Amino acid sequence: QVQLVESGGGLVQAGGSLRLSCAASGIIVSSRTMAWYRQAPGKQRELVAAITRVGSTNYADSVKGRFTISRDNAKNTVYLQMNNLRPEDTAVYFCASPLSGSWGQGTQVTVSS
Repeated sequence: QVQLVESGGGLVQAGGSLRLSCAASGIIVSSRTMAWYRQAPGKQRELVAAITRVGSTNYADSVKGRFTISRDNAKNTVYLQMNNLRPEDTAVYFCASPLSGSWGQGTQVTVSS
């Protein structure tokens, strides 16, 4: 059974930083594409960043240069480092293994102006 458990969300002022973690069990994060999505109130869920099995990364245009996705194979954990946060980054952030259809429960990120 696949479990993805996010942590690291919270309240931060604009310009601040947060690091989200996604601890995985039941899958090996280095063996598949892992991704972070977010959903703001009243908006559709959107892809924020993804990292492939071979380590290639891609980002939404809105977060390029500010967010970094990475993984620690030894800890079987995926991270999202978020710098220079903006109020429009406020959302619930979800970790996912898209091809396996597995999702975490989400972690709230709130950026105050």
